[in-house]
Amino acid sequence: MDLRRSKYANYRYSNYMQEGLAVLKIGSSVEAAIFTDDRTIGRNNNVLHSAKREFAAKNSVASSPSKSRDENSATWERKKPCDDKAIRTTKNFIGKSCYNLGEKGSGFRPRGEVQDFNTLRRECLAAGRLFEDPEFPANDSSLYFSRRPDRYIEWKRPMEIADDPQLFVEGFSRFDVQQGELGDCWLLAAVANLTMHQNLFFQVMPEDQSFEENYAGIFHFRFWQYGRWVDVVIDDRLPTCRGELVYLHSAENNEFWSALLEKAYAKLHGSYEALKGGSTCEAMEDFTGGVTEMYQMDQTPPNLFNILLKAFERNSLLGCSIEPDPNVVEAETPQGLIRGHAYSITQVKNVEIHMPNRYGTIPLLRLRNPWGNEAEWNGPWSDQSPEWRFIPDHEKEELGLTFDMDGEFWMSFHDFTRHFTQLEICNLNPDSLTTDDISAGKKRWEMSVFEGEWVRGVTAGGCRNFLETFWHNPQYRITLECPDEDDDKCTVIIALMQKNRRAQRRMGADCLTIGFAIYHLEYPERLPKPLDINFFKYNASVGRSPAFINLREVTCRFKLPPGVYCIVPSTFDPNEEGEFLLRIFSENKNNMEENDEEVGIGDVDDRIINPAGGKEDQNGDNVPDEPEEDRNTEKVREFFKKLAGPDLEVDWMELKDILDFAMRKGKCCVCALLTRYIFT
Repeated sequence: MDLRRSKYANYRYSNYMQEGLAVLKIGSSVEAAIFTDDRTIGRNNNVLHSAKREFAAKNSVASSPSKSRDENSATWERKKPCDDKAIRTTKNFIGKSCYNLGEKGSGFRPRGEVQDFNTLRRECLAAGRLFEDPEFPANDSSLYFSRRPDRYIEWKRPMEIADDPQLFVEGFSRFDVQQGELGDCWLLAAVANLTMHQNLFFQVMPEDQSFEENYAGIFHFRFWQYGRWVDVVIDDRLPTCRGELVYLHSAENNEFWSALLEKAYAKLHGSYEALKGGSTCEAMEDFTGGVTEMYQMDQTPPNLFNILLKAFERNSLLGCSIEPDPNVVEAETPQGLIRGHAYSITQVKNVEIHMPNRYGTIPLLRLRNPWGNEAEWNGPWSDQSPEWRFIPDHEKEELGLTFDMDGEFWMSFHDFTRHFTQLEICNLNPDSLTTDDISAGKKRWEMSVFEGEWVRGVTAGGCRNFLETFWHNPQYRITLECPDEDDDKCTVIIALMQKNRRAQRRMGADCLTIGFAIYHLEYPERLPKPLDINFFKYNASVGRSPAFINLREVTCRFKLPPGVYCIVPSTFDPNEEGEFLLRIFSENKNNMEENDEEVGIGDVDDRIINPAGGKEDQNGDNVPDEPEEDRNTEKVREFFKKLAGPDLEVDWMELKDILDFAMRKGKCCVCALLTRYIFT
């Protein structure tokens, strides 16, 4: 049976998958709620008459911004964690390693001189000047690659926009995130979630910067990119029109952390236009390094609310969206929701509810529209909804209930599943992927990571529909020895991510249609490496992504008996080129390797061993090399040294560049390079 291709349409604000992804089943049951359908609650009661209340968070990982009341006033004012001053930390990036953008090992090619934040700031302070970023200049090349903005854009520093610019005004919260004219609500929904977790927030936005201490017009942010953390340096010149920020901005006009974060993310991908259209899970993963599980509301497991509740308790980031109207951009439903638009889920809770002679709990969700305005849900449990009169005062206080036109609203889980069509859960680390309650002594998930590439005519074989070339794809062998503690099978989570496609939009590239297949190897010692066409002709897969789809990442969970398996990641069509990252998670240790033969080098011509020349005549006497050949060989050596650095080590991307350069200079140059630097 042919594999299916699913299309993930690119809309202005968010993308939506037309056909469903895998339902990632997590084995746990939902605790029964007495009131699962809020429609049974009467709507003819008086609207709740109570003061708006929101209390300080119990700990640093707050679910909502706190509020305090002025002693002489009946108004409530919102307060947020953190002050606008540089905070010194004792640990370097929470113990993680981080590369400068373009630095060797970062996975990115240098766009110029590699930029180090501390070095550049020190130089600017010593010279008494403000930093201007030559790699992301304040001109049109940083704004767009295909369509010029409709309005005239003027780049200004915060001090030219506001009298008292601050990084944070009374800290930070999800209410700071206000969408501008750029169609990147998918990014903003993830940013809003990020503000609810202080440790994660400062992981992305380092605490060693402000508009006060050591200000030099330079800032930096950290993003996870394909297995590595990358530090991105920017200046603080921002796009404005008539003195106001054009894109992402905060509610306070003198607060600039959100606009600077968006600029750093735009630089990472090449331009602001590159951020148009996307999936919330993409940004959530870039902020955390996590793994996303995606659900379609028409294919959900019966315990979905319990999955959501546990994910929220483990600090997972949550997002959702509604299938767009193909004929209307930002179409609004009668219930006040926006189609084709990304929302954050900012709270998940079983809420205590009291009715005459009855009481129980009802599952509720709090959502936020990144527009941050009156565009909110208007159904049951919305702002000023009469249902709130059945909630005890102490429960309202715990929820931090407010009725503001800020884009945030509550709705029942029942209505959520009826009106939203897609849910994304970004688990922050492998431990959060476990399906049972976290308990003392629970084993960590084991992770294997491989980077690979589909190369036209070599390793880009397409899906199983193309049998003649399918076996050319990269292959990875995994051995599962021990079953899960509570099962006779092994849980395996496979995440296939294609790399750098957003940054390549300016060259006309878009996400490839990708997927993978899993094959059981009953007698692995008898099989060739790599598996050949005969194996795939007579053996069916034991698991696969349910559809090939043009998303950045395809993730699926499997239950497999112990044994040896081969994972084959591929594009849908043959000869589609791209790079990918393959991540494998299992509860117990797995042994994983590339399912390929050992590559060696044959006999080398004696003249290659002597890099100075060494050709021999009939009498065995040395004959000098031709001058042109000698010069080319020397150019290759210099190119190698430039990329390799003092340690003379290169990664696979750099090696590919070196070999391409050497091939253009001649076959002998390649042999000399391999002998002198790589096989010694």
